[in-house]
Amino acid sequence: MKDNKIKVGIVGLVFGGAFPTIYRDHPDVSEVVICDKNEKLLKDFSEKFHFAKCCTSYEELLNSDVDAIHILTNIHTHADLAIKALRAGKHCAVTVPMATTLEEIRNIIKEKEKSGKNYMMMETSVYTYQCLYVKHLLDSGRLGKIQYLRGTHFQDMEGWPDYWKGLPPLHYGTHAISPLLYLSGLRAESVHCLGSGTMRRELIEHYGNPYPVETAVFRLSDGKTAADVTRSLFETAHEYVEGFSVFGDKMSFEWNFEEEDPYIYEFTDSMEKTTIGERGKKIEKRAVHCPDQAQILPESIRKYTTEYAILDPEHPDMYMKQGGGHHGSHPHMVHEFVRSIIEEREPMIDVFTAADWTAAGICGHESAMKQGEEVIIPDFRKEFSPEYT
Repeated sequence: MKDNKIKVGIVGLVFGGAFPTIYRDHPDVSEVVICDKNEKLLKDFSEKFHFAKCCTSYEELLNSDVDAIHILTNIHTHADLAIKALRAGKHCAVTVPMATTLEEIRNIIKEKEKSGKNYMMMETSVYTYQCLYVKHLLDSGRLGKIQYLRGTHFQDMEGWPDYWKGLPPLHYGTHAISPLLYLSGLRAESVHCLGSGTMRRELIEHYGNPYPVETAVFRLSDGKTAADVTRSLFETAHEYVEGFSVFGDKMSFEWNFEEEDPYIYEFTDSMEKTTIGERGKKIEKRAVHCPDQAQILPESIRKYTTEYAILDPEHPDMYMKQGGGHHGSHPHMVHEFVRSIIEEREPMIDVFTAADWTAAGICGHESAMKQGEEVIIPDFRKEFSPEYT
C-alpha cells in the first residue's frame, strides 16, 4: 500500500467482469490488474475497458505487487485460490460460496489467521436495496422483535458449465441464508433439512446428490428463533427468485419475486373489527419501493448501483455488466473490502461470518442426505478461539 491506496488484482472475468471498473473508480485504489486464463477474453476486456495490466496466470498475479485479490472463478476453486492468496500475503475477497466442505472452511481460517490479512466473502444479498432497507427498519425499531425468517432462491442451472450439474442446492445457498443471519445478528446452530423431487441420472452422478430442491429449517443461536430456506437448482419450473422475508411483532417484510416490489405487513393501531365475527388485529398490506443507497458510497462509484449492462454485439458471451448488479450490491461490497484494508480492520463479512453463512448450507445438505436428521453446525469462533464467548 502506497499513499494510503491499494493495488487490486481481479481473477475471473466471466462473472468478475462486473468489478474491475468499480475498483478502478474507487478513490482508495491506485491500480487494477485483471487476470483470466482465457487470453481472448482478457484481451477483449482490457481493450474495451482500458486496462493496461493483465495476466493469464494466477501465479503471476500472486507474485505481483498487488495488495489484494478478488477471486471470481468457479465455486470449486474458491478455497484453493483463497488459500494461495493468503499464503502470498495478499488480502483476499472471494465470491460465494466460501467453500463446499467444512474442511476447506477450516483450512481457509487457519491460513487467514497465519497471514494476518483480511478475508471477505463477497455476498451480494446483504448489500441489496432490499436488505439495506430492512436493516434500516430493524435499526429504527419499526419491525419490532424478529419472530421468524424465511429465505428463497430458485434458479434453473440447465445449460450452465458442467461443474454445476447436480450440485447440492444448499452448497450454493448463501444468497438465501445470509440475509436471515445478517439481519437477525445470529448464527445458525443446527439444521433439519429435507430434499425433494427427483433428477435424471446424469445430474445425480457428478455429486451423488439426488435432490433438485432442498428445504432447511435452522435453529438460531439465541435458542428462540427459527428460519427456513428453500433452494432449487434443476428440473423445477419457476422463474428466478432470490428473496427473503422477515416476520416481526410490529411489522413484516416479504420479498418473493425478483423483479417486483416487496410487501410490508403492519398492524394498525386499532383492534376494531371490520366485519362482524372477524378476529385478530387489522393488518395493513402495502407494496414498498426500496430506495437506492448510493449516497453512503464515495461519489465516484455511486453510479454502479444503478447502471446497466454494456453489451458488445461482437462478443455476446462476454459479461459486460458495469453497474446495477445483484440489486445494486456490487459497489457496496467493493467499498467495504477496500475500506477494511485501508482502515486496518476486519470487513463486515469476515472469515468467521463467511464460515457461519457457508457452513449452514453444507450442513443442511448433510441433513438432507440423512433424511432430515439434525446436524449441528460448527461454531468456528469457539473452535479457533476457545476463549471466545
